[in-house]
Amino acid sequence: MPEGNKTEKATPKKRRDERKKGNVFMSRDAVAVAGLLGTFATLWLLTGAFAEQLGGFMTLCLTTAGEEPRDVGSLAGEMSIQGLMVLGKTVGIIAAVAILCAVAATFAQTRFLVSTESMKPKFSRLSPLQGFKRLFSLKSLVETLKNFIKIVILMAIVFLSVRDMFFESSQYLYTDLSASVAHLVEVAWGMVMRICIAFVAVAALDFFYQWWDYEKNMMMTKQEVKEEYKQMEGDPQVKGKIKEIQRRRAQQRMMQQVPGADVVIRNPTHFAVALRYKPGLDDAPIVLAKGQDNVALRIVQIAEENQVAVVENVPLARALFAQAELNQQIPPDLYDPVAKVLVYIFKLNDKQQIVK
Repeated sequence: MPEGNKTEKATPKKRRDERKKGNVFMSRDAVAVAGLLGTFATLWLLTGAFAEQLGGFMTLCLTTAGEEPRDVGSLAGEMSIQGLMVLGKTVGIIAAVAILCAVAATFAQTRFLVSTESMKPKFSRLSPLQGFKRLFSLKSLVETLKNFIKIVILMAIVFLSVRDMFFESSQYLYTDLSASVAHLVEVAWGMVMRICIAFVAVAALDFFYQWWDYEKNMMMTKQEVKEEYKQMEGDPQVKGKIKEIQRRRAQQRMMQQVPGADVVIRNPTHFAVALRYKPGLDDAPIVLAKGQDNVALRIVQIAEENQVAVVENVPLARALFAQAELNQQIPPDLYDPVAKVLVYIFKLNDKQQIVK
């Protein structure tokens, strides 16, 4: 159906199904910025340790170069091992932190989703027509614009930082080396901080755009919602018929209990409640059947056919119908009026047995 007809928010079932397919919301810029921040944070925290490692390696190289000549093969192997160790303690740590931050940002957005569905080959991706559509889609346009903005921001920050450094470079002639290096490091870190802040802002914008685009693509038409409801709950017409059959069977079972009642309390035409009370068996009167209108008339008819006493009591019939549950004891606040009716019925039955 046309995209314009997608007016309904995605249902929980659709979200679950799309998640199983690997289609989840994620901002790649947020992942990249997380790795970038992890890299710069590691450099800032461990600059001294890295400088010590590199300085030690350089000292080793210069010391070895000044020694007497020895076997070139063993020397090259030893220096290679030392170089790899220094590389692991510097670049390796930076790379590990960057990867860890990127993975954490990915799992935080996908809620630890690991899906192999997206890795399966799809021949539709090889279609030139689909590729052409993706190339000129709104998403591609946004990605191009976003990358252009990032390049412009990066170039502007680097240009301004280098320009300021160039204007201040003449002062280095009148300062010692350590002060000049410290100033250069300060300027470099300032440039890095500005780049990080700018990229965080771009990533935040991309995060909200990706969320909006994901929610828009997840929207459903009203027909899709109806079809999904049918799949989950079944066809409403079939479900209605099943409920009707269940209601009829429950009513039949209820009617079969009426002959075992001791009394039926009725409102002339609207309500009827059949009660049973067996001293020693029941702690309180039990509701065997209750109904309204035609069902009430049917209860009264079955009671009369089976010689079950029928008593007309409008307020009590209404109260029992509203408060008492089927196959349950009557509420305690109705004990007294029901007891009076039962005592009357039991006395009447005793007199009839004496007469007989």
